[in-house]
Amino acid sequence: MRVYSGLPTVFRLLIVSGIILMISLLFARFVGPSSNANQPYTPEKVNLALRRTLHHLLRAAGDSTSRIPAVQQLDSKTYRVQIDHAFDYGRLPALLQESFRLHKVAGEYTVAVLDCANGKVQVGYSVKDILDHKSVPCVGRSITSGCYLLQVTFDEATEPAQPVPFWPVLSIGGMIVSLLVAGWHRKERTSQLTEPAPSSTVPTSLLQFGRSSLDVNNQILTTDTCQHNLTYRETKLLRLLVNHPNQVLERDLILKLVWEDEGIIVGRSVDVFISRLRKLLQSDSTIRIAAVHGVGYRLEVQEVVRN
Repeated sequence: MRVYSGLPTVFRLLIVSGIILMISLLFARFVGPSSNANQPYTPEKVNLALRRTLHHLLRAAGDSTSRIPAVQQLDSKTYRVQIDHAFDYGRLPALLQESFRLHKVAGEYTVAVLDCANGKVQVGYSVKDILDHKSVPCVGRSITSGCYLLQVTFDEATEPAQPVPFWPVLSIGGMIVSLLVAGWHRKERTSQLTEPAPSSTVPTSLLQFGRSSLDVNNQILTTDTCQHNLTYRETKLLRLLVNHPNQVLERDLILKLVWEDEGIIVGRSVDVFISRLRKLLQSDSTIRIAAVHGVGYRLEVQEVVRN
């Protein structure tokens, strides 16, 4: 921005105030508290973490074939999954904490193992027991065969009180000053500087992974120099896999997120569509859709350096 030497001092001060307004807005945008501070997790990530935990608990008990029930979300901070087999309660805290770390689920929480018949708590602990005391109550107690509910409840995120900053007051004053400067500039045509209007760009729908890309809006998959027209369901499934690279997606979760708008869901639908996508992606050696036995699928993507 140019400031002409012939301008009166008062107008120079007004222009400087406008610059201060811009700086204050940038400060509030990039340095201020994030709007996602109270959203340390998403239901999808909690779902994946709980299913991973149950999968490893059953494997430790010698069961690698039983179907893992769907995770229920009771409210915005409570999740529950049923366990119909005996399991080692001592393994639960470390497995659950590791699953939350892998799926980037943050926040404090409490865990309770409930009896399906009467809803009474059998054992339980808080993550604070692990972080603060390095020990978990009731570890060593045997969990006999039966029906149990593994329930995780996240604590309410509290936002610390923020002192009244100086920047908003400065911004309001700068806004008034900017309006005055704008009015003066309209009268002084000889000193007005024309700035091109910022172009409004539409967010791209192109997802790149490996050496391939997916145009979500046009439902086109590009691998190397080949283009493939996808169906709506193929596009939706591939987009889900691409948005969770190198992560295991359970079959039930895939059915829910991709086929939930249909009245009738066939379990084999996932396998058929996965087989179709594998054929379309076989020319890209950096990508592989791997099946995780008894759990679901994982899109394995190698990191590619793009010139």
